Order: sequence, then structure tokens, then C-alpha cells
Amino acid sequence: MQITQDVRYIGVNDHNIDLFEGQYTVPNGMTYNSYAIIDEKIAILDTVDAAFGEEWMGNIRQLLGNKAPDYLVVHHMEPDHSANILLFANKYPNSVIVASVKAFSVMQNFFGTDFSDRRIVVGEGDTLSLGKHTLTFITAPMIHWPEVIMSYDSTDKILFSADAFGKFGALDRDEEWIDEARRYYIGIVGKYGAQVQSLLRKAIALDIKIICSLHGPVLNKDISRYVALYNTWSSYTPEDNGILIAYASIYGNTKKAALKLCELLREKGALVEAVDLARTDISEATAKAFQHKKLVLASSTYNAGVFPPMREFLDHLTERNFQNRTVALIENGSWAPMAAKVMSGTLEKCKNLTYAETTVTLRSAVNDETIKSLEKLADELI
Repeated sequence: MQITQDVRYIGVNDHNIDLFEGQYTVPNGMTYNSYAIIDEKIAILDTVDAAFGEEWMGNIRQLLGNKAPDYLVVHHMEPDHSANILLFANKYPNSVIVASVKAFSVMQNFFGTDFSDRRIVVGEGDTLSLGKHTLTFITAPMIHWPEVIMSYDSTDKILFSADAFGKFGALDRDEEWIDEARRYYIGIVGKYGAQVQSLLRKAIALDIKIICSLHGPVLNKDISRYVALYNTWSSYTPEDNGILIAYASIYGNTKKAALKLCELLREKGALVEAVDLARTDISEATAKAFQHKKLVLASSTYNAGVFPPMREFLDHLTERNFQNRTVALIENGSWAPMAAKVMSGTLEKCKNLTYAETTVTLRSAVNDETIKSLEKLADELI
């Protein structure tokens, strides 16, 4: 794939993977992106997952023929991007490895060498001249590993953004960027909003025409839209005034209450959706919670706590610094309802949460009293 006159895409698609990072479902696969800049000096930017080393090396050979790259630039040391550094280094023994000082420490861990005889260590503001193209390096610690750097090509105005602005899904699948990018960001980077905000302050100062991430498509239109969404996500600002009802139900009664509330809210014109936490991918449910302004948690009491799917959901929220939302609670308990207390207690570590005054408590099943409480809660949430 030709990105600009001198920049080529040499990455791969992965349709064999079922779980990314061992936990995120990826029904449309993944991309592991790698790029080449062809100039007086040739730079390869990042490698790919270990399972695709030979395919990736074949892409390089097809592009360069008998020419050898001068540099391998390593933006991120996570194995889906760095696994083939040693393969590359052995194939091209005169090539120089360019990375941050922390990245070389991680290389020592992975490969038993830090390439001390053939490396260039770069940090904030350092440059690498390839001819008419010059890469300027930007440190991006904890987005989402501590060694991460990005680079900016001032000639073609490309930001090589490491994992930032990436998404789930292979390049040969046609789908909207936003939903899988949101799920990717919240799941993987969501904890590190402050670090992303710091990066965005640097990015705003650049004239960016193209974003080349390590996952997902090359972004070459509406760059301001992608930057604005990252600003929204990393500042923990809701995208809309919608309501997510997330429920965990054992025998279906808590589900009935949740869906009844959903019905009442829709009748009032609210943007609302309900997810069954036992049957919805947890990363999708988490991303939806960050998308909307309001969250309703509905859970059965279970072992004096909450039903396990709800407990997992709450862990995902708190681990990712869930904040700046309105929260409402629905609990069910036949003899000792505890779910509301446990859910609010779990969320105590979250910042700037406003709780609805009405907490709905079911005693086993939905009845007339429950409906009245749900109606009252619906009025509060509008």
C-alpha cells in the first residue's frame, strides 16, 4: 500500500487470532502495522507479531529487492510489534536499531541483547534524518507502556503514533473506525488519560495530515475529528447524554426491571441501551459506559455481594478511572439485598460520580411497587 510517494505500508492482517492480549474478542481480526520510508536512507518502522515474521520479511523484500534498510525504528516494545526485531537484525546485520533507552532495556529482556553495537537511543525532540524526510521523536510514556515513543515526519506531515489512534479489526474488513477504536482505547489505554492528555498537547502543535498507527487503518481525512475524540476519551468526558443500563441477572427478574426502566426511558425520549453483562463482551460494555453520560447498574445479590458478571464489570470500570458520570442503582435480593451497597462501595475510588436519589430494590420479582420506583428513577435520569 502506498501512503505517500516515499512511505509504504508493509504490515499484515491476522485472522487467526481469537483474543487480543489474551482477553479482547476480535471477530474481525487484527492488523499489525509496519511502515517503510524510502529515502536516501531507508527506515523500517516497527515489526509485527511473531506468527507473521516471514510474511513481514517477505513484504520488505518485495518492496526493497536487494536493498538493505538502514534503520529499524521501534516505537513500542509490546510483542505484537517487536517480536521480529531479532529476525530483522540477523537478516540485515548492518542496519541500526533506533528506539528509546527504556525500549533497549526491554529488548535485553526479550532477546538477550540490547544491540549496544548497532543502536541509536532517541528521546524527546531528537531527530533522525533520512534525506528529505526527517523524523522527530516524541516521548509517550504509559501510552500504554513506559518505553513508547512516536515520531513525526515533517515532510509528509505524518504522525507515526504507536498504539494511539489504533483499533481492533483487520484492514480487509470494512467497518466504522469509532466503535472498535473506542473499545480498543478504553480497554487498553483508558487508565492513562493524563498521559494521553499530555501527548495531545504536543500533537496539537504539529501539522498532522496523516496518522499511521500500529493497529487499524491509516487515517488521512478528518484528523481533527480523531484528535477531538481522543481528547474526549482521555479527559473522561461523555460523548453524549445517553444512558447505559448494565444488568446482571440470575433468573431473569433483575433483567425484567432493567428492561422496564429502558422502556420507560425510551418513552421519555432518552437515548438508552441495555446490556446483559453475562452475555455481552465485557470490553464492549465498558466502552459503552464511557461513551454515555449516565450509567444504571442492576444486579442480583450473590453471596452477600453482586453477581460475578457485575463484579467483573465494576473492576473494568474502576481500573480505567471511570469518572464524571451519573450513576443509578437497581438491586435484587430475596432476603438480604446487598448489591446496591456493594456496587456503590466498589465505585468509591472513582472520581466525580453523582448518584441518583432513587435506588430501586426488588424483593425477588418485579411488582407494582417496583414499577413505581422505576418510574421515579426514570424521571430523575431524564
